[in-house]
Amino acid sequence: MQLEIRPDPAEVGRARRWARSRLAGSGIGADEPLAETLILLVSELVTNAVVHTGRPAVLRLSLPGEDAGETTVRLEVTDRSERAPVPRCVDGEATGGRGLALVDGLADRWGWSAEGAGKRIWCELDRCGQVSDGAPACGGLAYEAV
Repeated sequence: MQLEIRPDPAEVGRARRWARSRLAGSGIGADEPLAETLILLVSELVTNAVVHTGRPAVLRLSLPGEDAGETTVRLEVTDRSERAPVPRCVDGEATGGRGLALVDGLADRWGWSAEGAGKRIWCELDRCGQVSDGAPACGGLAYEAV
């Protein structure tokens, strides 16, 4: 599945809606932590492509089928900029610059590669079963009551 992204910040919301609509039928419930993590990663990678390249991009999403069991969810954003993604160090007052740190902290794996006259940034989330208390065994955000 893929979505063409225009170099317009409004595309980030459209990409999130598109990804949510693709969750239906994948066996990933919209309220699962994995789904929330996936939508956040879509938002971060598409924002980076739109804001930092100013060029069109393509969002690709590989989701498991309903009967797939344990598998990997893969998200890719391909853009037409040859500039490598560079994680930044920002202070607490900065309003941006944390996207790749979020990707690094939330994804099970991520990376990038040159792709023709541009690049491909990808990340993966492992989708596993649920442990006895209903919390995810792996992949996705885990919330703990304090």
